[in-house]
Amino acid sequence: MNAAANLAQDKMGAAPTSAANQDHQKNDSSQSMKACVWMGKENLEVQEKPIPQVTDPEDAVIKITGTTVCGSDLHLYHGEILQLKPGDILGHEMMGIVDSVGPEVTSVKKGDRVVASFNVGCGKCDYCKRQLYTACETTNNSSFQEKLYGQRISGIIGYSHFVGGFAGGQAEWGRIPFANTNLLKVPDDMPDEKSLFLSDIVPTSYHAVWDAMVQEGDTVGVWGLGPIGLLAVQWLRNVFKAKRIIVVDNVPARLHLAQVRWGAEPINFDETKDVVAKIQELVPENLDRCIDCTGFRYAKSFVHKIERAVGLETDSSEMVNEMIRAVKKFGTIALIADYAAYTNHFLIGAVMEKGIRLHGCGQAPIQRHWETCLKYMKSGQMDPTVILTNRYELEQIVDVYRKFDRKEDGILKVFIQTKFSKPPAEGTPALSDV
Repeated sequence: MNAAANLAQDKMGAAPTSAANQDHQKNDSSQSMKACVWMGKENLEVQEKPIPQVTDPEDAVIKITGTTVCGSDLHLYHGEILQLKPGDILGHEMMGIVDSVGPEVTSVKKGDRVVASFNVGCGKCDYCKRQLYTACETTNNSSFQEKLYGQRISGIIGYSHFVGGFAGGQAEWGRIPFANTNLLKVPDDMPDEKSLFLSDIVPTSYHAVWDAMVQEGDTVGVWGLGPIGLLAVQWLRNVFKAKRIIVVDNVPARLHLAQVRWGAEPINFDETKDVVAKIQELVPENLDRCIDCTGFRYAKSFVHKIERAVGLETDSSEMVNEMIRAVKKFGTIALIADYAAYTNHFLIGAVMEKGIRLHGCGQAPIQRHWETCLKYMKSGQMDPTVILTNRYELEQIVDVYRKFDRKEDGILKVFIQTKFSKPPAEGTPALSDV
């Protein structure tokens, strides 16, 4: 599919954008940095790449002090995202120290400690003015996405040319376009191990619960206990005050964490084949809200596995169909998981007849939620380090991907350090060897 997508992009040409992507950014070829690059399906390398420079007037270049591997990065690892090119620098989550800024940057200065948003919002278009930064009109040049979806979403750092082709943050240096919109200065007393996750998973998980319109006293189901799912459970318990939380996954350690830390009621779908029947046994009146944190990769049945393998569909509808059956009439299903394109066997009749609000949360416009998330992190009601399990050197990131993909040794969320990182903060994982 990538080859076809690239051919389609070549035929259509690139749409005009307001910021240069990694194919057109300025680099200092006299100096190099280490970076994790995609070379093909399940083929990553740590390579020496030129250090990025300020290219546009609102650019900032940061020395990266922390990055990570996200569950959505596994879609790239497996070559499942359209328009990837060999040599693309991966990684959409990063933080660091501002090293240089363009002449129009006013929100941060050299030496500031900052976290970057995973998405690239221009801050000026109508969508950005409405705080819908991931719907930015001007930062994604993928004409192919526009043809497929009808419109383009914003650019995304380190996540293929389908979303703008911006160089990622699994590297020692990073260029941040529109720094006035896409960089947040973090508190001096908040360690990197917490601050880093303001780049994606903390505000994204908040956005999922907020956008699902969860009310105090609701009974909520969460499918998928990766980092987003587990933090969504934390938001549901500590801030949104859900009455009951039902969680669905097949990793015992993750189910146990959700149960012990936040009182969730676990369902292991490897042990419970009919998930909906189990939910209806626990909650006869069905769920008020469902939040999908799984994504298109997770086909369960033989039929969907075959259809995905031969290209008859890109996304499995199985998890969504479970939610459609398990949610109340006129209840809400919120999709925060990554979905790519087409699915088969979707239970559309029940969506209509039950009056279900099937809601795509979109890529989370995290800048909108930064101040709210900071408030709850300072109060202790949100602590992302609960799911931080490991710390590694950037040079080991290829092995980290493999380990993370196989869910080995309890790995959940990792902190990847660079030569610019401080020693581990108290209470966070020590540096280890893959």
